[in-house]
Amino acid sequence: MASEMAKPGKKLEFFEVEVCETAMEIGFLIGKRFSYLIKNRIASDLILQEQLLPFAQTFQGKSLLDELCKNNKQKFPRYWDELVGAAEGSGVSVLDLVLLNFRKEILPFVPKSGRAATKEEEEEASNDCSDVLIVNNSMAIAAHNEDGNVALIGHSYLVKVTLPNGLSFTAFTYAGELPSCAFGFNSNGIAFTLNAVPPLPDEILAGGIGRNFVSRDLLESTDLEDAINRILSANVSVGHNYNLADVRSRRILNIETASRNRYAFQEAGPEQFFHANMYIHIQMQQEQNESSIRRQRRAAQLSVETKTEALSILGDCEDEEYPIYMQGPTLYTLCTVLIDLDEQTLSIFEGNPKRGETCYVLPIS
Repeated sequence: MASEMAKPGKKLEFFEVEVCETAMEIGFLIGKRFSYLIKNRIASDLILQEQLLPFAQTFQGKSLLDELCKNNKQKFPRYWDELVGAAEGSGVSVLDLVLLNFRKEILPFVPKSGRAATKEEEEEASNDCSDVLIVNNSMAIAAHNEDGNVALIGHSYLVKVTLPNGLSFTAFTYAGELPSCAFGFNSNGIAFTLNAVPPLPDEILAGGIGRNFVSRDLLESTDLEDAINRILSANVSVGHNYNLADVRSRRILNIETASRNRYAFQEAGPEQFFHANMYIHIQMQQEQNESSIRRQRRAAQLSVETKTEALSILGDCEDEEYPIYMQGPTLYTLCTVLIDLDEQTLSIFEGNPKRGETCYVLPIS
């Protein structure tokens, strides 16, 4: 049974980090502020405790970790320092946070030894998100369901960080991870949401750049072109789906990426664009995710003429087995987000977004 801390609908905590001299100090302050959540997540994470940590002690695991750490530290030394600072501030080991942040890059290499998948592994593979994008004369929006398994409930928070160069960013952050593998925006008017697109093991580049480091880098984008370059310049281990929104140009782009420098673009236009957790544009081997297939099919049956209708799609529960809005027992919609380029706001909704109950309305500026 979920603890009091882990009940769905509990309002996200918001923590603001003023200008720090070093990246390690940024991580330290976030780690210290959310030490309890980070420790609680680590202790209760069965995938981490029963698979990732034991694998990290094997020859294969150590070799993979060494390569991941070397390549990501070399490309993103400041973000690496943030990770180390968060470990120090929260009082946990650097290894624990490394494994949390490289979870998707490591798990495919953990030997299954012919055994059936555990309940936790099935939940891990089922992490889902849904997005509705539309840009027309009356609105320019990206609406997003942040979905995850029950273990993530209560293990997230919002951070706002101001950097020495004056740039600030706000990001939804999972305890112990870099901001943000979910959604965020910065003071240059760049915002994004993310969708996992799990490939088959043969499509994964061992030891490549981690998705959490790419999305952390996105938070420092100067403009839309720079954001695109940051996504495409990373030699990623596992691909991702990015929904990029730019207040200044009133544009929203969907970018699918995969290992070995593969990518595809789709610009949002007058017709609604829905993306779940399978590749739509890149032709590659991927898991046939029944939840994604069913959500995609259901969304195609619905139309969007207003922001309210976009939120209604994300609140849809018509398909009881694989709803767009998830209510357990394994998967939950943790929150819903509406990025509105005309209002220049990011709104976060508690509960089913059909009810329109916001817990935060944040200016994107």
